[in-house]
Amino acid sequence: QVQLVESGGGLVQPGGSLRLSCAASGFTFSNYAMNWYRQAPGKERELVAGITSAGGSTSYADSVKGRFTISRDNGKKTVYLQMNSLKPEDTAVYYCNARSSYYNYWGQGTQVTVSS
Repeated sequence: QVQLVESGGGLVQPGGSLRLSCAASGFTFSNYAMNWYRQAPGKERELVAGITSAGGSTSYADSVKGRFTISRDNGKKTVYLQMNSLKPEDTAVYYCNARSSYYNYWGQGTQVTVSS
């Protein structure tokens, strides 16, 4: 059974930091590119950051470049999103995504709220 379980969300003040984790099971994690998406109320889901299967390459949305860092530990089957200098506009549900040529899996999401 494929599972992606996100954790680490919560309420943080502007300028603060959070670290999201996504623990994977039920598939060969090291064969999948991993992504973080987010969806704010009333908006479409958007790609925030991605990392290749071996972790050799990363990419970021312009809105988070220089503030967010995606990383992965294939031994722990976990992908992370370090979020620094958070802004109110970062408020959203954050989703973990695993993607291969044939399959596409999603987690249930974790809420991140940036507010004073």
